[in-house]
Amino acid sequence: MDKSLLIFIAIGLGALYLVTNFIGDIQAEDDAYKNNEYAVEHKYDQYHQVDSIGQPILVFDNAPLKTQIDAWQASELKQEFLELFPDYSEMKKFVKERTRGDALQTKILKIIENVEGKFFSGTVNAEQAKQMLDSLK
Repeated sequence: MDKSLLIFIAIGLGALYLVTNFIGDIQAEDDAYKNNEYAVEHKYDQYHQVDSIGQPILVFDNAPLKTQIDAWQASELKQEFLELFPDYSEMKKFVKERTRGDALQTKILKIIENVEGKFFSGTVNAEQAKQMLDSLK
């Protein structure tokens, strides 16, 4: 083989090595400084699914209650749920049909029962009732 060809291949491999290491270092620095906004925004995407008729639902398989509550608070389903106010029977139906997770369902249904009793007894007004339904903890 020609010496110049071997030198050309050696220089090419050296350049390839330097470029790949340099790009790897840049990528590592990018990972350290990247924006967490996307990760925070999509933190609960694993719990969002679509049921058989095309409606979005929340499915919690063995997730801790705190995670279930946080996912509920961050979901668009909560806003859809609050728009059903003051139809408490529709709200209960919504929770049973659109959430899968016994702990979360039980907690929300208890709050609905509590707010319903206070609302119809006149203890709280409509705005206070909505705030109570909105503040799941």
